[in-house]
Amino acid sequence: MGTWQHLFLCGGLLLRGGGRIPAPLGRSRSLVCRRQLSGADSENLKQRRTQIMSRGLPKQKPIEGVKQVIVVASGKGGVGKSTTASKAIGLLDVDVYGPSIPKMMNLKGNPELSQNNLMRPLFNYGIACMSMGFLVEETAPVVWRGLMVMSAIEKLLRQVDWGQLDYLVVDMPPGTGDVQLSVSQNIPISGAVIVSTPQDIALMDAHKGAEMFRKVHVPVLGLVQNMSVFQCPNCKHKTHIFGADGAKKLAQTLDLDVLGEIPLYPSIRETSDTGQPVVFSQPESDEAKAYLRIAMEVVRRLPPPPE
Repeated sequence: MGTWQHLFLCGGLLLRGGGRIPAPLGRSRSLVCRRQLSGADSENLKQRRTQIMSRGLPKQKPIEGVKQVIVVASGKGGVGKSTTASKAIGLLDVDVYGPSIPKMMNLKGNPELSQNNLMRPLFNYGIACMSMGFLVEETAPVVWRGLMVMSAIEKLLRQVDWGQLDYLVVDMPPGTGDVQLSVSQNIPISGAVIVSTPQDIALMDAHKGAEMFRKVHVPVLGLVQNMSVFQCPNCKHKTHIFGADGAKKLAQTLDLDVLGEIPLYPSIRETSDTGQPVVFSQPESDEAKAYLRIAMEVVRRLPPPPE
């Protein structure tokens, strides 16, 4: 299987300092003591403020063995984000509450531990996969508060032995919450891909997702319009069930490009449900070729990998 098939097989705090000096007895409480700062004192104060403001912000640390990280995200759930992400060489599913990669990649079981006490990914179709779905029962709901979720994300980021990967695709949960911020701030990300349907309500959330990545200085590579059109298998009539050209209009608003469109094919749903990604099970189909074109476009826009 070629590189392109592997790549898309898996588819501040503003601190304002100040102090109050107690007024001596017999003096007005409104008395304020001020002194003129020297140049050296002023510079020291600026440095001190910078140090204080940086507290609590994690220092980005690369994932050992991984050259480039690509995140696949959407503002809204149910737009086909996981289906698009499940086309990669290494695949990390950080959707703690609703992991779907194990089913789409036809994987079950618990990760084994390496000699360094790191979890080893599970493999299928030549793809290294890690997901919270491997660590909990398939039907068990994850009823966790935020701190437990953040602890789980930290383990998924730092306690997995990926070996050597050219690309790691991270399947994000919907929304713009703690998980997205934690991932973006903890590891260097080469680029983000935003997936949306043409529907207005999905595009609104996709817009927020793109703006969030920009705020945390993650380059947005472009948009993918999923479920763009449905073609009747009998009469071949095309119907825009969720609207037409919505992603194109949003891309113009955000000054981004559309990386590609994925029509609403029943085969994509069927192959995903059976754990046989369409790029692997039907590599010559129009559906597979649509994913491969997007994969090539994503790689073309990535910055050169670090030495």
